[in-house]
Amino acid sequence: MGNQNGVTRRRYLVTTGAIGTAALAGCADDEEGNGNGNATGNGDGNGNGGGDGDLEIVHWWTAGGEEEAFNALVDGYDENTDYTANPNPAPGGAGSSIDAAIQTRVIDEEPPGTFQIWPGEALRTYTDADALEPVGDFYEDGAQDAYLDSVVEAATIDGDVVSVPINIHRLNNIFYNVEVLDDAGVDVESIDGPEGLLEAFETVDGAGYVGMAQQTAEPWGTLQLWEVVFTGQHGVDTFQQFLDGNAADLESEINESLSLVADYSEYFNEDASTVSWDEANNAVITGDAAFHHNGDWAAGEYQTAEDFEYGEGWDYAAFPGTEGVYTLVMDSFVMPTNNPTPDATEAWIEYCSTVDAQERFNPAKGSIPPRTDVPTDEFPPFLQDQMSAFQDSDEQITSIAHGSGLQPAQASEVQEAFAVFTDNWDPDETTQELINIF
Repeated sequence: MGNQNGVTRRRYLVTTGAIGTAALAGCADDEEGNGNGNATGNGDGNGNGGGDGDLEIVHWWTAGGEEEAFNALVDGYDENTDYTANPNPAPGGAGSSIDAAIQTRVIDEEPPGTFQIWPGEALRTYTDADALEPVGDFYEDGAQDAYLDSVVEAATIDGDVVSVPINIHRLNNIFYNVEVLDDAGVDVESIDGPEGLLEAFETVDGAGYVGMAQQTAEPWGTLQLWEVVFTGQHGVDTFQQFLDGNAADLESEINESLSLVADYSEYFNEDASTVSWDEANNAVITGDAAFHHNGDWAAGEYQTAEDFEYGEGWDYAAFPGTEGVYTLVMDSFVMPTNNPTPDATEAWIEYCSTVDAQERFNPAKGSIPPRTDVPTDEFPPFLQDQMSAFQDSDEQITSIAHGSGLQPAQASEVQEAFAVFTDNWDPDETTQELINIF
């Protein structure tokens, strides 16, 4: 089971400020599709889950397709192992509820058997506090060979695999209403890079449509848009330099991308500052807007809309300039130290790495499996296309807006900078603020 020595209270308290900001770095249920942040479950993440199950699982999937997907995963675990899952949901606050609950319990050395977390830099605060066990040896035999290296790398901190990814969303999508673009005379395949997308906005605006359905009420929406614009203009390697802290060397690149996003904002819906992402996205469904940028969870809105078929009513493309890139938004599970149920947790880690688990979970979640050998039969055509795009992608990169690209404290500061940016749309001020953060 590995080292079961607990993190000391003194050492862990030094890190809790950073942990407390982790939820601000990502989207959780509000942004990733079906939850509204107000769902209620049978627990609160504080050890108050119902029943006497063998494995306590703290998670935030409590509504819609997310809840359906999680229940399917739990059913598979119960059917395929000698243990029983005891889910303890901690919904709400875009992930802050689960973070606060886990933080308190780790300090008190009373963690759950496992909990949901983003792979990547969100893990580091816990690993720096010796609060997670390595889990690479618990994957199903051969499972890691079925993952792309970039996914395993996101689950790895300082040489140890410490989480098991269960799903992947793609962030660098641009969705569009087929009839609107036909009416406006815009050919998606002819759009040349992020600058060409601005020209498309201008064209559809001239035809009487909203160029881009967007929400700016929460900064994550503008931050993730800037991430893909920056990647589309300057490439994955340059964006990775930014993630590595070299912002001062990228002043002109940062400013250029911020300026383009500010230009985009001229073609947002007028109520962008007061609506949620799914309310904005509805304008694509009704035919009032041409484009919407988001992760592939946005497709769930289209797939449940009446008379709005994939390929006929709506379609998507890689965000211009990011063809061949797959910007990863993932969820994973971990094994905390001082684990109350190490055998049951090991069985959960192993099960989550299997084809069966990922085939059950991802169709309902609206995501694709991190394993590349999962059969596509149970997935709708859009997700089958996303699976093909993932396997064919040349480069994969993580996202700041969704918890993996930067350590929580820095990610929180970046979010704050974009909250100001969406108020004043000042590229120069925001460029300097981003440089100052690093």
